[in-house]
Amino acid sequence: MTDPLKHPGLGRVCGVVLAGGLGRRMGATLPKALVPFRGRPMIDHVLDRLRPQVDDLIINANEAGTALDSYGADRVADRLGGYAGPLAGLDAALHLGRADWYLTVPCDSPFLPLDLAARMAHQALQDGAGIVSVICQDQTHPVFALVKASLASSLARYLEAGERKIDRWFAREHAVLARFDDAAAFLNFNTPAELAAHDA
Repeated sequence: MTDPLKHPGLGRVCGVVLAGGLGRRMGATLPKALVPFRGRPMIDHVLDRLRPQVDDLIINANEAGTALDSYGADRVADRLGGYAGPLAGLDAALHLGRADWYLTVPCDSPFLPLDLAARMAHQALQDGAGIVSVICQDQTHPVFALVKASLASSLARYLEAGERKIDRWFAREHAVLARFDDAAAFLNFNTPAELAAHDA
């Protein structure tokens, strides 16, 4: 017997932690996801908050990501070479064929909302959209995205054409926005200084 779906109106939702980038600005020898934050690797905080919201979970990481294999989630590398950005991570997830929807979050946002999936699922159903992203205090956060699996071919064609911009593909597919109010929930850390400012 399978577990009940957490978002039955949508079907099966797979969480995707995007950890495929190089994280050069962080200046660490570790993968960015493993940089310590409040005494634990940053990805620990992300997984603690995302795991209860989804039916399945994967980590998108490339060569250096083998250190992430012990986190109880399958690690999936980009299908494209050359560190092509977050859309490449989404593309890899969409081609797994193991969920109806995929919810992407970055590995460096340890305060992500505990109701992220629920609110984005509600928006998808309300608007009949295939992509939902986030807006908070008039700032968009496109790396937080709920994307329907049936868009895999569209994204693959977009990437094969050399395109990389998230916003442009979202616009082509008539993405909608879910509104959130807590800007701190979408903080992400790209440099040691940004991390240190909140590591207390």
